[in-house]
Amino acid sequence: MNTFAAWPGRGLYAITDGPRPDLLEVVAQALAGGARLLQYRDESTDAPRRHAEATAVLKLCQASGVPLIIDSDIDLARTVGAQGVHLSGTDDDIGAVRTELGEHAILGVSCRGSLQRAQEAARAGASYISFGTFFHSPTKPLAPRVSIDLLRQSAALGLPRVAIGGITPDNGAALVEAGAEYLAVISAVFGATDVRATAQRFTDLYPSDQEQPH
Repeated sequence: MNTFAAWPGRGLYAITDGPRPDLLEVVAQALAGGARLLQYRDESTDAPRRHAEATAVLKLCQASGVPLIIDSDIDLARTVGAQGVHLSGTDDDIGAVRTELGEHAILGVSCRGSLQRAQEAARAGASYISFGTFFHSPTKPLAPRVSIDLLRQSAALGLPRVAIGGITPDNGAALVEAGAEYLAVISAVFGATDVRATAQRFTDLYPSDQEQPH
């Protein structure tokens, strides 16, 4: 698994919505629009296609200097040489995954609406924590909403915070103001008519002279 040198500023965390025939094209557009992190998310069971796609997406990310995160699949991340894995299940052994991946890999953990899980994830070696959903999500329409105050309450953990769930360029500014280092977006980016322009709108929510999160 490839390591990363430093967190790539703050900004858009684009999450793919495969399978789709134009995957590489829209990923390239999202990267051109300024995405700072990219997650390959495909919940199908077509292992050969997923491996081929993740490999191709990694090359696009490398060309843009953007870390590639694989959703849940540790073996796929290791095989293709991605920079990290995102854990979404509450039963994942975060500490064991950290040991398996090594200290330099990116390990993201979904905390939904739980500050306690965020605290546990931080202690177990998470690289970042994510909260959501904050707004109605087309991807997970039945997911419970969480309070924006979680972003403020989790600041003391000292990890980059990712906000997810129904985020658009119009409602994302409040999350940035509350402390979200990254806005994780699926539908609003990859369902857009102009992926690059939409990604740029998210990028523009963050100041150009941004500092690296600690």
